[in-house]
Amino acid sequence: MSIVKSKLLTLIGLLLLSVPLIACEYCADYDSDDFAIRSTKAHYDASIDSVIFEIAVSGRAGRTLARETGALDGAHVLGYVFPTTLVSTDVGFSATDGIVALALTSHPDFDNTPLWDEDLDGDYENDGVVWHAHWVVLGQDERVAGGLSVKSADLADSAVTLPPSAPRMPMYMDSPGFNVALSGKTIRVIVPANRIKRKTGFKFDAVTAFMRVNMSNEALPMLGVYKVYSVASGGLSLPYQVSR
Repeated sequence: MSIVKSKLLTLIGLLLLSVPLIACEYCADYDSDDFAIRSTKAHYDASIDSVIFEIAVSGRAGRTLARETGALDGAHVLGYVFPTTLVSTDVGFSATDGIVALALTSHPDFDNTPLWDEDLDGDYENDGVVWHAHWVVLGQDERVAGGLSVKSADLADSAVTLPPSAPRMPMYMDSPGFNVALSGKTIRVIVPANRIKRKTGFKFDAVTAFMRVNMSNEALPMLGVYKVYSVASGGLSLPYQVSR
């Protein structure tokens, strides 16, 4: 892990443990056992050449869904998130600082997986509520109560690269189409090794969170974390290793 990333994790860990300075009027609506992490693990399965991530919760994984608000601006996003020690170029972005995280999200107000039809109804633009995967680059952000946001990206900058499966929103976000599976208390996602440059020895953590989209206030990030419900390590130290 780079010195810069290590310092960033330390700052974010301290911020997550501090008392939020910004109110979150919706956060309590989703604070339940469905987001209380009991354990997390990631395993490289050579038989399918893939890393399988999982989070187990006290309640039922994926049962609690975000409430529809009727608009993209202010839309609610719920997530089971795996911050990792991968770097941005490992997952198809151009080089940029921040924490590369695999986020499993649900949001009924919009669809941002342009290549994938998660509910198999033939419409590729209506299934944001179905749990699906994103790669994102996170950065410390004291403007929001959760202390994190998805890093913005200037799409007009020729030096900025997003994968072809990205939703073309101006931030470091991709929609890779990885299979997400719910089973009782556990949510899993399968990541082929050739989609992470065959790097299968990285470290990670697990977080559950409430996020919100912002399209109207330039003082706030486009997608900020407003509440962290649970952190597997207790302080976002990324102590877990992919097993083999």
